[in-house]
Formats: sequence, structure tokens, C-alpha cells
Amino acid sequence: MRSNRAVGANKRGAGAADVREVSALRKALPFWPWLAAITSGLLGIGCFPPFNQSWFCWVALTPLIAATWFSGENSKRRWLRDLLLGYVAGIVFFTGIFGWLGSLGTLFENFWLHGLPLLLSLYLGMNFAFWSWFCGLVRPGLTKLEPTKDKWSEMLERAGKPATAIPTSPWLRSTNNLWLAFLLASAWSTHEWIRGWLFGGFGWNGLGVALWAKWPLIQIAQFTGVIGLSFVIAFVNVIAVTIPLRLFLEARTRRMRPHWDINFTMLGVVGLLVFGWQVARNPSQTKLLHVAAVQANIAQQQKFDPQFTAQIFDRFTRLSEVALRSNPPTDLLVWPESSMPDPVRDENGESYRFVMNFSASTKTDLLLGTIDLENGHDYNAAALVSDAGQHVQIYRKLHLVPFGEYIPLRHSFPLFAVVASNWVPGDFDVGKEYTIFRLTSGDVQVAPLICFEDTIGELTRQFVLKGANLLANVTNDGWFLHSAGSQQHLANAIFRCVETRRPMVRAANTGVTCFVNEFGRVTQLLQDETGGTFTEGVLAGEVNVPQDRQLTFYARHGELFAKFCACVTAIAIVTSVALRKRL
Repeated sequence: MRSNRAVGANKRGAGAADVREVSALRKALPFWPWLAAITSGLLGIGCFPPFNQSWFCWVALTPLIAATWFSGENSKRRWLRDLLLGYVAGIVFFTGIFGWLGSLGTLFENFWLHGLPLLLSLYLGMNFAFWSWFCGLVRPGLTKLEPTKDKWSEMLERAGKPATAIPTSPWLRSTNNLWLAFLLASAWSTHEWIRGWLFGGFGWNGLGVALWAKWPLIQIAQFTGVIGLSFVIAFVNVIAVTIPLRLFLEARTRRMRPHWDINFTMLGVVGLLVFGWQVARNPSQTKLLHVAAVQANIAQQQKFDPQFTAQIFDRFTRLSEVALRSNPPTDLLVWPESSMPDPVRDENGESYRFVMNFSASTKTDLLLGTIDLENGHDYNAAALVSDAGQHVQIYRKLHLVPFGEYIPLRHSFPLFAVVASNWVPGDFDVGKEYTIFRLTSGDVQVAPLICFEDTIGELTRQFVLKGANLLANVTNDGWFLHSAGSQQHLANAIFRCVETRRPMVRAANTGVTCFVNEFGRVTQLLQDETGGTFTEGVLAGEVNVPQDRQLTFYARHGELFAKFCACVTAIAIVTSVALRKRL
């Protein structure tokens, strides 16, 4: 009896536990769309450094798409719910992906600066919100089960059985799924393009950038820019949602149709791979240039402190002498952004004397970052010193970083300016010319890109249009300490090489210093014995500089593909809104 009672009690306990689990599951179900949105944000974070799980990009958007399409049917303002789902995904993604901005809080020992990633995400998250709203706008109608009269159902009726209920749904049509994927991929490309220039722009880490290390896949950027890769990835994500739904509906009726949607998508991705391999097999005619890039690894707090001036000069001298002893001789020596403690062209300054004496002792062209002063204006600049210091070419930075090199509306909001001046005491002025540096060997012309300028396709292509056949980036990512910021910087910069078919030399203060060929492949990388890039050292090697000066489609036309996507998106919005009003 006792054993029976125990068994009965156990059963009742198990039954109660099952009830509780079912009850908990039901309570959790209303929250699954929000969990799905968060999952999309987390998958997006995993695509980029420091995680570098690039394969996540092919499915990163699927949870958000599913949440937008298959939840909230009874919501009074479903469009607002769709928008908020995207906003949640965007906040999660941008807070995580730009978490390295919080390093400024450590650098300046300020608690509030650790909140910069979240603050930025509140603005950038609106891009995801727009896209998820658009997903809801073009969402197909619900699936309906209707009796269908065909040969199979007639046979069933003769046998006294009910007719088969066949789902009539747009999801079953390949043309519908392909068109839907095209529209959503266009909308995604549109918001990435707008994010790159609106209010000064911060277009880092679009979906396409996730493939930065997969050089055979990214060669299409010579036509479309990196936006074209984002289009492809978003397209695949949509198809990844529609295909399981379609298979489920077809399984219910045991009726299969040709899946042109998935076949077309797979052929497209394979086609990109084949195209990339073919392009890389036919390099252009090049000239071999011997280059050395110095990574001094100077702490940000020491760069402009007078008591460290002698130490900085000694470090650059020592590292440069190592580079200049290479055989064959170095044609171009590159130092990073703001490498000297004071302006190089100030004849009364220590940096001027140091650089000119160094240049006089060598026949090598020296490219370095510096501060430039003229008529009371301050510029973040790059200089090319040649002919033993007799000839100096200057480029002044064209694209300044908001809140890093200037404070927007500083004079319009005095209180805000006073607070921000603790970290940005003065504004740099904007340069006016796309200056090309001409090396002593006249067949090499350099585009001197400073800091984040190598992440901007439209700016880089202007240098190429003016004749540049080598890209050189001088940067100082020491602001962000040993964070993922420098790796993400490189990931975004690589696409400039593919878009323009020009190689790049990068000299960074703390990393990443490397050489990249015209196919976006890192050919040489400065690392320490553990494989880390935050080190002091010299990277010396050879760079193949193209001599045919051919211009890619992207170099000639810029973001034409992105503008086409924007037109498609605008037409789709107007058409969808008009149709809904009629209904």
C-alpha cells in the first residue's frame, strides 16, 4: 500500500511539474519575439572581431524576420511593434559591437564615458527599427487552408473521404520569396548606406564587412562596394526564413514544387566564389615597392607630453634604422598618425629638427602623420618628406571624427561644449583638397588616408580618380587601448582595396600594422611572438603597386548600387502604403 501511495504521489508530483512547465512555457511564449530580436543582435555581434564568427551573418537576421512576420497578429499597432522589435535588436547589436568605445572611460578615468556604446546605439538602433518596420510593411498575407478540387481530391471524394485542404499562400511561390528577399535586401542596403553619411556618418560594420577575411567572396565589391555584399547576405537571410516555412506547408499536402528560390540563392553565392577565384588569377601589371611601416606603440597619455619627447624620438630612430637596414633598400618608410609630439612644419619645434635631420640622413621617402598649423587653423595632417628634407608635401584630413576631432555645434550649445571640452579641448579644421603624394619614383602616387578615412569608400575613390595607385593609412587606435576597435578598423578598411583594386599600407601606433593587396587579402601583418598585434616593431616587405591605372566600376561611379537600392525601397514603401490604404 505504501509503495502504491508513493507511486501515486510521484505521478501526481510529476503531473504537477508537467503542468507547471506547460504553464511557464505559455507565459514565456508572448516574449519569444523579443528574445528573437535580442538573438539577432547577439548573432550580429558574433560576426565581427574579436569573435570573428563570420558564418553567423548568413542567419543573423532570421530571428528578427521571424519575430516580425509571425507574431503580433492581434496587435492594434502592429507597425509600432515591428519597429520596436528592430530597435531592440539594433540596441543590442550596436552596444555590443562598439563596446570598445567604452575604453575611453578607462583612458580618461571617467565613469560616464563607459556608457558611450549604449548612447551611440540609441541613435544607430533606429536603422534596425526602420528595417524591421519595412519587413512588416511588405509582409505577405496569412496562409489559408481551402479545399482544392484536383484529380487527387476527386479520387478521395469517390472513396468517401474528405477533399484535401491545400494551403493557398504566397509563401509557396518561388517568385514571391525571391521578390520579397530582393525588397528586404534593398531596404537593408539602403539603411547601411544612409548610416554611412547621415549626420557625419558612422558606417562601420555593415553586414558585408563580416566577410572581410573571406577574400574570394568579397570581389563583387569592385562593382557595388561593400553594400553589395550586405545585399547578398540580407537576401540569403530572407530565403533562410521562407524555405522552412514553404517546406512545412508542402509537407502538409505532400506536394512539392520546384524550389527556384533556394536554387537561385545558392547559385548566386557559388557564383560569387567562382568570380572571386577567377579575378584573383588575373592580377594587373605591377611595380614592386619596398615599404617599411613603423609601429611605435606609444601610450596615448605620452604622445603629446613634453617629458616623453626624447623617448619618442629615440624609439622612432631605433625602429626606423632597423627598417632601413633591409636589403633591398626601402623605398617608402611610414610612421603612424600624429607620430611627432608637435607640428613637423614648425621650424621652431623639436619635431621639425628631428624629422629633417632624419630625412637628411637617408634617401628614403618618409610618410608620417602630424599636426599642421596655418593662419590660426589646426589640421590633422599627413606629410611626405623627400629629397633629404628639401621637399615636403602636405595633406589635411577631409573627414573629421565627431566628438573625437571636433565637437558638433560646439558654439550653439555652450553648456554641452564645456562638458565635452574636457576630452576635446579644441576643434580641428577640415582640409579642402584630395592631395596625392608623389614618391621620388614618379610611377607611384599615394592616397594618404588618415585614421578612419580608410573606412569610407566614397572618400577613398576620389583619391584614386585623381591618380593614386597606392593607399596608405596612418592611424592611431591607441585611444581604444587593447580592445577590438583596431581589428574592426582593419576589417572595414580592407574593402577599399577591393573597391578600387589598389593595395594598402597601414602604419598604426598600437596596431593593426599590415599590408593588404588589391584583392583585400592581408599579405603581411605585424605580430608579436604570441600572435598579438599590440606590440612595438617594424613591418618590412614588398607591395605590388598596379601600373595600368584602370578604374573599377565602383571607382568611377561610387555608391550607385546603394542609390539604386534606395530608389527600390522608396518605391516599395510608397506602393505598399498606397495599397494598404485602399484595403
